Amino acid sequence: MSKRKHLTDLERLEIEHGIKQGYSLKKIAAKIGKHHSSVSREVLARRTSSNKGAYGRLTNRCITRRSCIRYQLCMDKPDCVRRCSACRLCNSLCPDFAEETCARLERPPYVCNGCKDEAKCVLRKQYYLHKNAQQHYRKLLVETRQGANITEDQLGALDALVSQLIRQGQSVHHILTTHPDHFDLHEKTVYRYIAGGLLRAKNGDMPRVCMLKPRSRKPVEHKIDTKCRIGRTYADFQAFTAATPEARVVEMDSVIGRIGGKVLLTLLFRDSGLMLAFLRDRNDSQSVIDAFARLWAVAGPELFRRLFPVLLTDNGSEFSNPLALENAPDGNPRSRLFYCDPCASWQKGRVERNHEFLRMILPKGTSFDALRQTDIDNALSHINSYARPALNDKTPFDLFAFTYGGNLLATLGIRKIPANEIVLKPSLLA
Repeated sequence: MSKRKHLTDLERLEIEHGIKQGYSLKKIAAKIGKHHSSVSREVLARRTSSNKGAYGRLTNRCITRRSCIRYQLCMDKPDCVRRCSACRLCNSLCPDFAEETCARLERPPYVCNGCKDEAKCVLRKQYYLHKNAQQHYRKLLVETRQGANITEDQLGALDALVSQLIRQGQSVHHILTTHPDHFDLHEKTVYRYIAGGLLRAKNGDMPRVCMLKPRSRKPVEHKIDTKCRIGRTYADFQAFTAATPEARVVEMDSVIGRIGGKVLLTLLFRDSGLMLAFLRDRNDSQSVIDAFARLWAVAGPELFRRLFPVLLTDNGSEFSNPLALENAPDGNPRSRLFYCDPCASWQKGRVERNHEFLRMILPKGTSFDALRQTDIDNALSHINSYARPALNDKTPFDLFAFTYGGNLLATLGIRKIPANEIVLKPSLLA
């Protein structure tokens, strides 16, 4: 018997074919090398409901249709002498309608595939279709790997209570047992949040957990809004920019230093090639929101809306709270945020390409923990003063200052560096 736990598309096709041929689930399971209970659960979990009737027969599914003697339920035709059970409107109008279900669906093979009475049966049907089953499996597989299913507010409330009690020596089981009204989470879920770094409490605060053998696992990714991509995909971005070609686009990304340490938020203006960068203590949603709050305060509402009408970024969890970035503090809209397709960084290729200048000064693997925002501003001043062939040998600084003025850049600490003084080496920040 196969040790693989997941069925393949080919095995699901074998199940569908076997049911149509009238084979028992045990015989089908033996053919694909699975236990018959696995096949039974597969069919029950992924069968598809169908409203299909029977050719040439009235679709009446009422359990009393054979003995019912009701007349004129609809009252549309007072002279109608036909029983209502012989009318197609019967099920939808009768207040006593009770749907009859096929008893065969309660026992193996649990579906109508291969049933000799399927063509003349008017009851609601269930089918096992390998294509639909595979799609359902893939969708479920993706959804279960999308990260922590909890909002930022819920996570904050959980952290405020759990972390403090764990540091007092209490176990997760004791905390959840003594505070049943505060949580609707499973005990293992809380342990995963702690291991993933979502709470202030760490595994080191729980001695028994430290005794367990560590397992290699993917870090938990916390999405603030799991539906953030709806209406904000790259296809939506293309449609929006096609309808409003005058809207300026700003590409947004994160640059990681040491894993778990400080990170950079980078913003690149497509029209001028100028890049801004903000140092953040951690790679979370709140730090991005704080950076935009600073920009809003420095630039003011009018200039901010001119600078950031359209934002294009990747699918990182730090950008998964789009409403906080799109709306001003008073709740009015100020920007539109869109996401690139997964594994398609080329869709925001200009900011990715500009990161190469940043990596000349801060090579990959360099920790940002000892840096200050003034260091980042100094590095960006040198990068933005570097002439580019794609800009007709102009500098991003000059183009941006010509379009928007230089007051904002001066306030943000970005200045023009003479050509002969530009340094794009780690020694700049030594």
